Amino acid sequence: MEISQLWFRFVRLYIKIGLFFYTKKVQVIGKENIPKKGAVLFAVNHPNGLIDPLIVTCHNRRTSYFLVKAAAFKNPIAEKILNSLNLVAIYRMRDGINQLAKNEAVFKQCFEILRKEKSLMIFPEGSDDKNRTVRTLSKGFTRIVFGALEKHPGLKIKVIPVGLTYQNITSYPSKVALHYGTPIDANEIYENHILSKSNILLKNLVNEQLKTLCVHIEANENYKPTIATLNNAQVDFTEVDKVKKILEKNKFPSQEKKPINYLVPIYFILVINSFIPYSIWKYASKKNRDKDFTDTLRFSYNIVLFPVFYWIQAFIISIFFGSKTALIYGVISLLLVLMYSKLAPTPTK
Repeated sequence: MEISQLWFRFVRLYIKIGLFFYTKKVQVIGKENIPKKGAVLFAVNHPNGLIDPLIVTCHNRRTSYFLVKAAAFKNPIAEKILNSLNLVAIYRMRDGINQLAKNEAVFKQCFEILRKEKSLMIFPEGSDDKNRTVRTLSKGFTRIVFGALEKHPGLKIKVIPVGLTYQNITSYPSKVALHYGTPIDANEIYENHILSKSNILLKNLVNEQLKTLCVHIEANENYKPTIATLNNAQVDFTEVDKVKKILEKNKFPSQEKKPINYLVPIYFILVINSFIPYSIWKYASKKNRDKDFTDTLRFSYNIVLFPVFYWIQAFIISIFFGSKTALIYGVISLLLVLMYSKLAPTPTK
């Protein structure tokens, strides 16, 4: 195995462990739809920033490359790290119209990834948005799929829509439903229709599946009242099928009080035990203007600062009280985090 693969798997394992401690539950449905071999493009809805690709990557047997906004690559060191983790920069209009020409090289890189029968992850909505609506899909992913088929005759590509639904993306602990849809045979579409028609058909097929794989509420005048009613009823949005039935029948459950969090004392113990990293996180969260990025920022601080701080505290304890006491402290600290993450309630709003 190549060093780059070992590095990727190590980082993925570390993030997966971090997500285990950070989330209450990640429910994965349809994993059997993922082909073990062959070129695959995962088309994922995008409600929650960088957390979305992390959750999909850590609950997927395939080692995927995925497209992210070019702004993340501005720092040369960050660029090297991101490239080593299979991230590919994609340029948007907001990056400057002159930058869009660089996407030609990006598309060629994607063609090559698919030619090698690897998997590619794309967020065709283009940007993250916490609203529970599947938005209009961009044509970039269809251009990549059909461009690869045109450039490499004989290549077979499957497109798999992937739906992500969060109970509440601004709260901790997080609760998530991850649904893999039915594979779409891109070759069948490409071979039986002209290119313009193929683009429309593939976009529509992915869009239709995404609306069934996550909680989708049309963005019209009824959106806010519907969301408010569901939130007031403390509906579990990760139970996607149940929520869909509520919406289809237009029969909403009665209002319920927010669940009482009996683990608040444990939370305060965690804050005291993690006072320095917690203070850094709170300061950073106040500076963060993008509320949709809150969960990403919180998880990033949790996975980096908190383990380091616990290790430093354990090291200091070992100096004064011995390694056994330090080990007990470390285990108890992790168990308290795990207890709160798995047992604390996850209200809607």
